[in-house]
Order: sequence, then C-alpha cells, then structure tokens
Amino acid sequence: MPIYEYQCNACGHQHEALQKLGAEPLVICPACNQAQLQKKISAAGFRLKGGGWYETDFKSGSKKNVAGDSGSGSNSGGGCSGSCACH
Repeated sequence: MPIYEYQCNACGHQHEALQKLGAEPLVICPACNQAQLQKKISAAGFRLKGGGWYETDFKSGSKKNVAGDSGSGSNSGGGCSGSCACH
C-alpha cells in the first residue's frame, strides 16, 4: 500500500497516511479536526515485502549490495553466468 502525504490548509499540519490505491482522500486534519486536509502531489512511498521480494532486486552498481558481502542468494554457487536476475 502506498504512503500518501497530506497538508492541512487551516493549521499547516503535515500528515502521512498508509492507504489503499482506491481509497478516498482524507479530508479531516488529525491535528485541528478541520475539513481542510489536502493531498500533496508527491511520489508515493512504498516498500516491497514478503517472500520473493528483496530490497536489492531493483538496485544496480554499488548500491546493489547494501547488506554487505554476506548476502544469502539462492543461486550462490549455481551455474548462472551473471547475466540473469539472480545477480
């Protein structure tokens, strides 16, 4: 689920909310209870979690090995040539 950013036009409070893609935008400010909350235009933040998804799957170069050299790849020592998705 994406994380959306909101800002209240009444008090200026900034708020982040974890919402489903099809959910209606929030309108009530949690700080002042006014119906002045407005969704900000920004890139929605998300994180891939669960079996089969790894933080390094979509990184390249020096950013790919963020966990260090002791990563646990299922194909380590396998017969791939390094051009497949397991590297």
